[in-house]
Amino acid sequence: PLNSGTTMEVETSPLAQVAAMGGLELVMPEAYASGPCGDLLNSGRPVVNFDLTGESVDLPTMTGSTYSAMTFSGQVPGPTLRVTQGDVVHMTLTIPGDEVTQHGNDMHASQMSSRPYMGAVNIGETGEYCFIAEVPGVFKYHCSGVD
Repeated sequence: PLNSGTTMEVETSPLAQVAAMGGLELVMPEAYASGPCGDLLNSGRPVVNFDLTGESVDLPTMTGSTYSAMTFSGQVPGPTLRVTQGDVVHMTLTIPGDEVTQHGNDMHASQMSSRPYMGAVNIGETGEYCFIAEVPGVFKYHCSGVD
């Protein structure tokens, strides 16, 4: 209550607060390339190529049975990618022609979703996306974009 006996209504939702501050731009356009990676690959920065194959494999369990797993290059967890802050990461994902399902990839280090830049990669095709490794740390990547 205010001194006059009325209450002051304040909008406290996070979206309203962001709007009141003028909004936020959540993605820096220069940090990634949508579609072809040409702009980043030719930027003069060091490029680290990360080539993966999406494969379904039967993995053993402790009980002696198996389960079908989507893997990156046949590994669980997938291969490790090491880059230096400021490098361009050029990620390609190939799905063999004899694979049973599409795969996608999402790298949390990119600070963006691979969709719509890569999304699901069809059987027998290769997808790619690029980003600048801006944020230091350890990040996971995982299958993403399969519709």
